[in-house]
Amino acid sequence: MEKIKVGVLGASGYTGADLMRLALRHPAIELTVLTANSHAGKPVKDVFKHFSHVTLPDLIAIDEADWKNVDAVFCGLPHGTTQAITKQIFQTHPNVKIIDMSADFRLRDPVAYKEWYGLDHVATEIQPEAVYGLTELYRDEIVNARLIACPGCYPTAVLLSLVPLAREGLVDATDLVIDAKSGVSGAGRGLKENTLFCEAGEGLAPYAVGKHRHMAEIEQEIGRAAGLDGLRVNFTPHLIPMSRGELTTSYVRMKNGASAADLKEVLASTYAEDPFVTLLEGEALPQTQMVRGSNYVAMNVIPDRIAGRAIVISTLDNLVKGSAGQALQNFNLAYGLDETLGLEQLPLFP
Repeated sequence: MEKIKVGVLGASGYTGADLMRLALRHPAIELTVLTANSHAGKPVKDVFKHFSHVTLPDLIAIDEADWKNVDAVFCGLPHGTTQAITKQIFQTHPNVKIIDMSADFRLRDPVAYKEWYGLDHVATEIQPEAVYGLTELYRDEIVNARLIACPGCYPTAVLLSLVPLAREGLVDATDLVIDAKSGVSGAGRGLKENTLFCEAGEGLAPYAVGKHRHMAEIEQEIGRAAGLDGLRVNFTPHLIPMSRGELTTSYVRMKNGASAADLKEVLASTYAEDPFVTLLEGEALPQTQMVRGSNYVAMNVIPDRIAGRAIVISTLDNLVKGSAGQALQNFNLAYGLDETLGLEQLPLFP
């Protein structure tokens, strides 16, 4: 199989590390450029000990990257930095594909981007061509995309479970209450007091209550599916003392006489042909142990004891399907490869 030359920007972060882990066993990928400004000049194995068994290019600063030596770039940089780099790459090497794992191109409206991220969007001319990279819902657009904006981890879990229901008019999109929990890796690899072992261990803590930036994506995409402008949802994230994993519990009010069984039937038909989405049987409950280390999503719909309401639960690995795995899934589509290539690993247990 002919190799596609790939660069990873932000290779020293958790998402960059998981992207490299998956790419190393992808038969069509050759990793040629790995950037990490704070670790420039170091071998990857000095930054991540679990790569001691493999040969990789040394980490370099972004300014040293040679874009002539890449066909596709995965961006794992913080928000506010990817826009300018993407613009630069497209100006000099327009045939390079960008699979962005940051937030810089997820929001369709640059005004909304400034509202949520506090920065002016510096690449508004290329924003319109960005395809929202929620694979199962935008597969046809991803196939021909040059710029793919991969969703955040929380939106991936929430939107896969709720967008089909909103699109079919089975739930009231204006009455959504979403409780979300994520492993500590979701906060990134940077030093933060609230993610220190003594701060995060043996406890459970809400954060960014009423103002988490992923709310913007959730409202954007559910509003689009339901045909509603200016949608607002109730979303509260929590930090769980585990390395990876994510679980969202959404409380919904049903419409048009729908039952929980109807909701489940729509999800089943929507994802019947999708390799990574599993709708559990009966009232089996999704658990993070079902998906750890994999690109799988497990979900189910449970009737609420309150008439007219249901509980929709979804779980995924925040670093795989919630980030690097979905990025690789989109890469496969963009290059006409089997969607599951390099992503066949089953969940890790225990």
